[in-house]
Amino acid sequence: MKPLKSPIVRWMLLLTGVIVLGACGPTDPEYSGYMAGIGGPQQAHSGGGSSHPAPAIPDDISYWDGDGTTGSPLIKINRGQQKAYFYKGGVLVGVSRISSGNEDHATPPGKYKIKEKDKDHKSTIYGVFKDKATGQMLNDNVDIRVDKIPPGAVYYPAPMPNFMRITGGVGMHTGYLPGYAASHGCIRMPHQMAEKFFENVVLGTPVIIE
Repeated sequence: MKPLKSPIVRWMLLLTGVIVLGACGPTDPEYSGYMAGIGGPQQAHSGGGSSHPAPAIPDDISYWDGDGTTGSPLIKINRGQQKAYFYKGGVLVGVSRISSGNEDHATPPGKYKIKEKDKDHKSTIYGVFKDKATGQMLNDNVDIRVDKIPPGAVYYPAPMPNFMRITGGVGMHTGYLPGYAASHGCIRMPHQMAEKFFENVVLGTPVIIE
């Protein structure tokens, strides 16, 4: 079964994507909405998960057919295609759209293994500044190593649900997909796909990044 290929779901995702883009205004789409909801009410968006809006473009590619399949898991990440492929016993059981590292923070190619799983992970480096009194966003692209917290502001680390660490600070996790490589090196996925990948990997699962 490939639920994301339903015409009704396609239409709903297209409508949601238009609303998200329309709400962004002049803000850089790389960051617009990525930290939505931090410090305030958390809402689950279709395909986005808590704190993450739905993809900016309709997702008629992602699917999961692996619940009834057994075999050793393997993940292949294709940065050129911006897709992740999940195999069980050599059989392709799932495909996910992704957003990998941008030009300044490239996702490193190579052969790796899952080193850590953290369902409710938060970044130790990136996040946002919000006004403590009003909750207004002051900076939605903070690197806490170099950005000092302004007076009257509070720092919120970036949420990375379903985090699967691959190497160093790089991992797969739920995140906003603007339609191109836009992350700081991690591999963002739609929420429902990140959940399926998270549930079906174990420590030591091979990951090939091409």
